[in-house]
Amino acid sequence: MQRHRSRGKARIFMLLLASNPREIRKVEKFLQEAGKRLSLDDGTLYRLLVAATEAVNNAILHGNGSDPDKQVHVRLRSSTRQIVLRVEDEGRGFDATSLPNPLEEKNLMKDHGRGVFLIRSVMDEVKFLRLKRGAAAIMKVKIRRI
Repeated sequence: MQRHRSRGKARIFMLLLASNPREIRKVEKFLQEAGKRLSLDDGTLYRLLVAATEAVNNAILHGNGSDPDKQVHVRLRSSTRQIVLRVEDEGRGFDATSLPNPLEEKNLMKDHGRGVFLIRSVMDEVKFLRLKRGAAAIMKVKIRRI
């Protein structure tokens, strides 16, 4: 389910996803629509797509444990200077500081553990929060418009 609304100069886009890995494909369409409405350049849109895809994947698999009774909430808020992308799960959360460095030699060949690293590398600012019910990844990128 997608929704869009404007509040002053801020524009808000929301997407609700089931905890099923097949739902990840909806993220691209959601961001393309938001990108069109916000006149975002391809580079900014790509950065958002990488971060959102990784964050939603983590929320579904790790946060919600693919539990069909839980959902993932995606919220994109655009102001004149930046976009804030928030991805929330309904799971137990995690400690982002305890994640292994994927660039260390012992971790190079592992087939997981790069999502948070990718998010941090493409976004201007990233925070992970534990909530009363779930966890949130809050990612910010400065806007460049076409």
